[in-house]
Amino acid sequence: MLIAHTIDDLRQALAPYRHPAFVPTMGNLHDGHITLVEQALPLGDVTVASIFVNRLQFLPHEDFDSYPRTWEADCNRLQAAGCKVLFAPREADLYPEPQTFKVHPDPALADMLEGHFRPGFFTGVATVVMKLFACVLGQSGGTAVFGKKDYQQLLVIRQMVRQFALPITVVAGETCRAPDGLALSSRNGYLSLQERQEAVALSQALRQLAVRWGQQPGVEWEQQAMDGLRARGWQPDYLTVRRRVDLQPATAGDAVGALLVLGAARLGATRLIDNLEF
Repeated sequence: MLIAHTIDDLRQALAPYRHPAFVPTMGNLHDGHITLVEQALPLGDVTVASIFVNRLQFLPHEDFDSYPRTWEADCNRLQAAGCKVLFAPREADLYPEPQTFKVHPDPALADMLEGHFRPGFFTGVATVVMKLFACVLGQSGGTAVFGKKDYQQLLVIRQMVRQFALPITVVAGETCRAPDGLALSSRNGYLSLQERQEAVALSQALRQLAVRWGQQPGVEWEQQAMDGLRARGWQPDYLTVRRRVDLQPATAGDAVGALLVLGAARLGATRLIDNLEF
């Protein structure tokens, strides 16, 4: 596996290839990331991953400085999975000057849910992804693979690619889960042993919400799901039923099969997100 730290080195490494398949990450890799890399293998003539903890998408009080960085383990896992090129820029390589030009996603999609509770988050995400696309896929286009666990992010990236007419195919990867149902996440490592045992309650609450909505649609189920988690010691931001296509609130007229439930809640000091399609 070739490791490129600068944009020039990356472009030199990719010059022989015509259709890269790209998996962007912030490192601290788990099985979900590796599944995305494996999914990318047959989708291009070279598989590329990136590791970059993007300051632009962290709010001032969030965990940018303490975000887990596991460089050697990440490199070993990527190489074992078949990744051929790793782009690991330093902050000064990707942002050699203040990033005053930014990508501001459509507020109708980006200012709800995660964007409501983390203002500016999707501007940071869209800006760094656009820049990574320019570095990795800018010469000839290609394929990019994103996980469904960050469902709203997936829709933001797809809309950005479509509206800017980027020659990029965005492929979605299914959420990977632990045997008890907890969605894999780099932030799961923050959980204590007791919190880890409790953490599965989020996916269970979402599953129950989906069942209840499927039987009889009603927004009261969302509040009951929130109250149920709160009674267990969680601090929920939202548990809600939305349309998959645009994340607008579901109504009784929306068919099962076109919906998903999304949730975000804090357990102790750790904020977890999850979603389930139904």
